[in-house]
Amino acid sequence: MSPIAPVRDYLDALVHPSARHDALTAARHRAFIGSQILMGLTALAAFPVYLVFKGVPGALAALFFAWMLLPILNGFYLSSTGRYERAHLLAAAALTCLVTVIAAQTGGIHSFAASWLVVVPIEAALSASRRAAVASASLAIAAVFALIVGGQAGAIAAHAGGDVALAGIGIASATLYATAAALRAGWLARVSARLLSLGESRYHLLARNMTDVITRHGRHGGVLFASPAAEALFGVPSRELLGHGLFDRVHVADRPAYLTVLADAAAGGEARSVEFRVRCEAAQGVPRRVPHFIWIEMRCRSLAGQPAGQDATEVVSVLRDMSERKAQEQAVEEARQEAERANVAKSRFLATMTHELRTPLNAIIGFSDMLVNEAAMKLDGARRHDYAKLINESGQHLLAVVNGILDMSKLESGNFELTLEPFAPAPIVQTCCDLLALRAQEAGVELAARIGELPEVVADKRALKQILLNLLSNAVKFTDRGGRVTAAARAERDMLVVTVEDTGVGIAADDLMRIGDPFFQARGSYARPYDGTGLGLSIVKGLVALHGGTIDIRSRVDEGTTITVRLPIDCERSRRSSEAKLDARTEAMNPSDIRVRKSA
Repeated sequence: MSPIAPVRDYLDALVHPSARHDALTAARHRAFIGSQILMGLTALAAFPVYLVFKGVPGALAALFFAWMLLPILNGFYLSSTGRYERAHLLAAAALTCLVTVIAAQTGGIHSFAASWLVVVPIEAALSASRRAAVASASLAIAAVFALIVGGQAGAIAAHAGGDVALAGIGIASATLYATAAALRAGWLARVSARLLSLGESRYHLLARNMTDVITRHGRHGGVLFASPAAEALFGVPSRELLGHGLFDRVHVADRPAYLTVLADAAAGGEARSVEFRVRCEAAQGVPRRVPHFIWIEMRCRSLAGQPAGQDATEVVSVLRDMSERKAQEQAVEEARQEAERANVAKSRFLATMTHELRTPLNAIIGFSDMLVNEAAMKLDGARRHDYAKLINESGQHLLAVVNGILDMSKLESGNFELTLEPFAPAPIVQTCCDLLALRAQEAGVELAARIGELPEVVADKRALKQILLNLLSNAVKFTDRGGRVTAAARAERDMLVVTVEDTGVGIAADDLMRIGDPFFQARGSYARPYDGTGLGLSIVKGLVALHGGTIDIRSRVDEGTTITVRLPIDCERSRRSSEAKLDARTEAMNPSDIRVRKSA
């Protein structure tokens, strides 16, 4: 351990608590207290030597040694009060008084002690206080003036005899005092430079490692300074943001808000904040196709130390990347909208189910009651047969509704499993047309099939049949009497293309984007002219997605609708290939996507 460490620790303990918050201020207090105590200890050490050689000191020597003890008291005064400027003034006043008294006794202005008056303002200069320096210089000048006036008035002997030993001690002590002051000045300069360098290094360390960007803006919003963190945030050197470089990167729609908040901060003097988008450079190795913008939050206020309300007021701001927070807010908003859509879907489901279930249930209950009371109602065989047929049709309708709901539930939960097997698709298409031929005939709709030469496919036979039945059923349902429905199937490369085209009512452009949502029906209401749950196309969408296919819907109101389904001929091989290439495809479209386009 260093031998001066205990002394340094003792001096640190003497520094007043109010001065410990700043390193330079604490160093000034420590240096002043140390020099004052050292002067007092020097006097105490010199006093026994003087007694040995000179004996009992006279009045002048006693005054000198008594004064040399005052710095100790002044040092402890600063330690207990923390009043650095006042302590310097007390030291300057004590030194001026002592020099004046000694000089008056030893020759006035010609005394060896008069030169000590030069030391007074030098000592005060170490206080770094203009008031203390001016006051000390004034005291020294007043003392010089008093000695001159006193000598001319005869109150002070011009050539009074002096003590040679005392003169030597005085000159030596003055030299030591001046040397101590010079050492203190040099030490304080080194401490100030070291603290300044340390502060700058800390600033650079903070500026280089903090993620937030600090900028300073001039009177017109131009950037005068940008911290090094700008390069990591914007992808360009901070010098490129100077002037109007940052403004040029702000999104055009956000520039008014950006300039407004800077102007308000400069004029009002209060902190302001704004969120805007800034164009960033693409990462190295990533092709720059479209401008890349990130969301920035900027908090700014007028620069401290400047009067508010002036045009020349500068503004300092802190910029922070808030793209992640914006993404979270967007995700929350999308979740809220999805919840609202789910709530609407629930209400629509209840309304639809009320209509779809109540009608056949009323028919079943009503006609079954008639059959129970057939004796009282005197029903003949033909009437009983009709009632039983109606009950059967209502039950089949209810079963279809329940099966549709169950299928939709399985598709949405991912529990619907396909049974892939090789089969010929042409008989399936023809069978579906035959099954709906009677319904089309009753509705006055012509149903035709165009089936080309089709290869064997690997798919789920039941799912393909359900897809065709749903599409044909909807086409027949929404085609007016006298219209036409055409089912076509052909092979295109490795795809099976099935098209169902009708000349029915068509779908409005506003409804076209929602076709395929569960329980959604175009023109749906309690008084809709067509029955159904709105699950048909939703089920088709799910089944096609499971096969890795796509759906294309084109429609115009009052002109008809064309729905084209494309399924891989070998769904098993297509599924394996898709899984193998999933990681490699970065921009491929998901096979479950439905491409819905408005026909020209």
